[in-house]
Amino acid sequence: MASRESLKQYALRALGAPVLEINVDDDQLEDRIDDALAYWHKYHWDGIEKFYLKHMITASRLEITTSTADSFAVGNTITGATSGATARVTKEGATLSEGTTIIVRDIVGTFTDGEEISNGTVTATLDTNAVTLGDVDNRYIETDEWIYGVNRLLSFANANSSRNLFDARFQLYLRDMWDLRNASIINYNMTMTHLQMLDMELNGLPMIRFNKLQQRLYLDVDWEEDANPGEYIVVDCYRALNPAEFSKVWSEPWLQFHVTALFKKQWATNLKKFQGLQLPGGVTLDGQTLYLEAMQEIQDLETELLNDAAPLEFFVG
Repeated sequence: MASRESLKQYALRALGAPVLEINVDDDQLEDRIDDALAYWHKYHWDGIEKFYLKHMITASRLEITTSTADSFAVGNTITGATSGATARVTKEGATLSEGTTIIVRDIVGTFTDGEEISNGTVTATLDTNAVTLGDVDNRYIETDEWIYGVNRLLSFANANSSRNLFDARFQLYLRDMWDLRNASIINYNMTMTHLQMLDMELNGLPMIRFNKLQQRLYLDVDWEEDANPGEYIVVDCYRALNPAEFSKVWSEPWLQFHVTALFKKQWATNLKKFQGLQLPGGVTLDGQTLYLEAMQEIQDLETELLNDAAPLEFFVG
């Protein structure tokens, strides 16, 4: 079973199709599969995975329409002639021409579409909808719909102590760890533990805020000092399995049973509208009994899952 459609047909056959007519619209079936997937992702131990998200910090972008023989240099402050908004150039630009992108950061104010921008010497004209904010100006990074929760930020370029010639760790490696035959692993362990404690006390971990409905990870750091466009951060998080990427999701037994039970509930809900109606041949529709059976099956499955679920560590989301 390697697709959404195959799971749907499996559940319909389990309910009696094609021998029985399952009175459920296809859109209703699709909705119930979505419901089952949402519950499976949220509670099933195989529905979510520990994931390390790598993300490159991005700068903002300004698009221009006019040509000029000059360029804006790194560090130049650009000012909007109409809005008075300012931004700082972070990447050396080639000769400015129509359609050129200027990479900037630290935008203050709101640039106006089509206004002139200048560093005091060079002047250009902004395009319509010319401003695209990057991470450093948004003060957050965007995540996709599959990120369910975030544990911590593992790295941020300058958020922790430096790793240069005068850093304690570097000196320890240089002096004691170049030859493990002459270094005590006990001393190494105690020293590293002590350095980690000092780093935690003096620097701490970057503070984060995350809500999966926003799909934004807010980093409460000094964006002007610590965030450099082009550098990477790593986020320790939980990601739901995307069935489009991992097709074995459709063959997971609990998900199959849950989808079948939800189909039965939908079928019974539809039949309840005609409760007691007698068909030719003396057959009477009894959607209520079918509904109660489905509800019991759903309850049993969800209770089993919640009681047997593997515990997860705490995460934000």
